[in-house]
Amino acid sequence: MITNEQIDSYIKKIPPAPKALRETLKLLNAEDLVKAARAAQEDKALSSYLKVLVNKPIYGFRTEVREVSQIFGILGVSRSQQAVYSYMATLLSPSKWVLFKLNRVLFYNLQADLSINWQKILLHLDIKDRDILSSISLLPASIIVSEALFCEKKKDIDILRSVNPIDLNTILQRLCGIDLFDICEMIAHTWEMPQSISEIILASSGLRPASDQQINQLGKWMHLLLFYTLSQPKYIEAELNDFIDFQIDYVEDIYKDFSILMEIS
Repeated sequence: MITNEQIDSYIKKIPPAPKALRETLKLLNAEDLVKAARAAQEDKALSSYLKVLVNKPIYGFRTEVREVSQIFGILGVSRSQQAVYSYMATLLSPSKWVLFKLNRVLFYNLQADLSINWQKILLHLDIKDRDILSSISLLPASIIVSEALFCEKKKDIDILRSVNPIDLNTILQRLCGIDLFDICEMIAHTWEMPQSISEIILASSGLRPASDQQINQLGKWMHLLLFYTLSQPKYIEAELNDFIDFQIDYVEDIYKDFSILMEIS
């Protein structure tokens, strides 16, 4: 059993981070894109990450975007904030993945896939809340923490999975007393996101619906997005799909709308 103290020690490693990064988020919250870009340029690793992320094919830019000021100008305040939160997750990313068959490129792809499609969903729902847009960055961050926790007990996990095809989220609950969505909630708290974000994340498990109708509806869309994304062959091969137990009854009322929306390029 992994203790709460061990879990807390991993969570506490998640930024608040370097001064330039904190200043970038502060200026984005103030909706000052020009000054935020200047602050971001002071963090060379952040600048490099932003360039790699937004020049991925899924973003659809025909020419390479090289300057942070261009990146923030194109993305706007909300998507720039989301990109910075995604970068914060990578600060914990291991140099070598042990349990999951991931690498830096595939992890960045996962962040981009979730980011673009979550934005598409929020545009469809006419929701412009910056924190809700950024909330999708919590899942990749929680996968990094899960990898770290699982590495402590890899032999135990291998034995459990050799006996029966048990999913990773159940193993996480047995070893740690929490699941992937609890970890997301803990990270949201560390990043000082609003309580509503934690409620959306927990609802997205499909097992803990929220009492607030709008939050619960967002939880349904996020649940479908996570299942849809992690069911792609590249993430199945990385063994990430074991985390999401699809709750069809929970999302039945929006399933058709979601399917149609994902087909739109």
